[in-house]
Amino acid sequence: MGVDLAPIVPRRVVRLEHLRGVRLAVDANNALYQFLALIRTADGRPLTDSKGRVTSHLLGLSMRATRLIADYGMRLVFVFDGPPHPLKRRELERRREQRERAMREWLKALRAGDYAEAFSKAVASGVLTREMVEEAKRLLDCLGIPWVQAPSDAEAQGAYMASRGDVDAVATNDYDALLYGAERVIRYLTISGFDYLPSKGVLKPLVPEVIELSEVLSRLGITREQLVDVAILVGTDFNEGVRGIGAKRALKLIKLYGSLDRLPRRLREGLGDYEEVRRIFLEPRVTDAYELEMRPVDEEGLYRLLCDEHDFSEERVALLVERMRRVRRELRQRSLAEWL
Repeated sequence: MGVDLAPIVPRRVVRLEHLRGVRLAVDANNALYQFLALIRTADGRPLTDSKGRVTSHLLGLSMRATRLIADYGMRLVFVFDGPPHPLKRRELERRREQRERAMREWLKALRAGDYAEAFSKAVASGVLTREMVEEAKRLLDCLGIPWVQAPSDAEAQGAYMASRGDVDAVATNDYDALLYGAERVIRYLTISGFDYLPSKGVLKPLVPEVIELSEVLSRLGITREQLVDVAILVGTDFNEGVRGIGAKRALKLIKLYGSLDRLPRRLREGLGDYEEVRRIFLEPRVTDAYELEMRPVDEEGLYRLLCDEHDFSEERVALLVERMRRVRRELRQRSLAEWL
């Protein structure tokens, strides 16, 4: 889920055309969860193949990634989460319990024939398994799209890659990438996507947003270190925060006292090991072991994975192949023009 900094973070809405040619480190797990949540039938069931295996993640990843690359000229590298920090286990357990509760409520709504209610519960019940992650990596390999295995959080790895100039921005719906030092964050990297609002029972259209870290810090009048302290007060994936303190109040407190270390003791005592949480964001585990070159599409492997193993239509896979072939042709032409 990440930290909720929405009330204080300035952002600007852009059109996909404005992102043409941008190099993006995409939070892969974040994207896959989106596909599992929203690519479903009317009663909330995920898409499956003839053997009952979920395919929503493969459909979403293959169609969106190839379209963004082929039609919008983006250069994507997908970054996968590594093992979670021990402090994140409580949050992961909370999410597991939420998914199990949503699954029970989904089944109850199905039995009652209330499909609208069933869909609203189903979007929160998706489980991203290790097998799904490996299938996603295999799909990217077949498409020739690079991916990186992060040693810990994908957003931390993406921020590091951006700091080296290997990518221009980090694509994720969470705000954590800012805490890791990503200078530019793209939220809602979607072509015609929606977000489901269970409390209202409606789908909200999503449009891409750009957040600039330098603008955030300038507008708020704080440093990145202080932004991390604000997040810790609100609550992150690694700590619960202080009950009753949202982003606006946390910002006022940090601007008033300067840092968590100077807060009144009654507030500090509820934060746990906040110094360790600081280190997670300010000194994250990252790796230099990655390659960003696009490779030729493995057509045989792609048809075998999607058609033979998961019952995709040959026409759909042919569309994916043609998109990636077009990208390769454009890259060759551009390379030749630059050489001449």
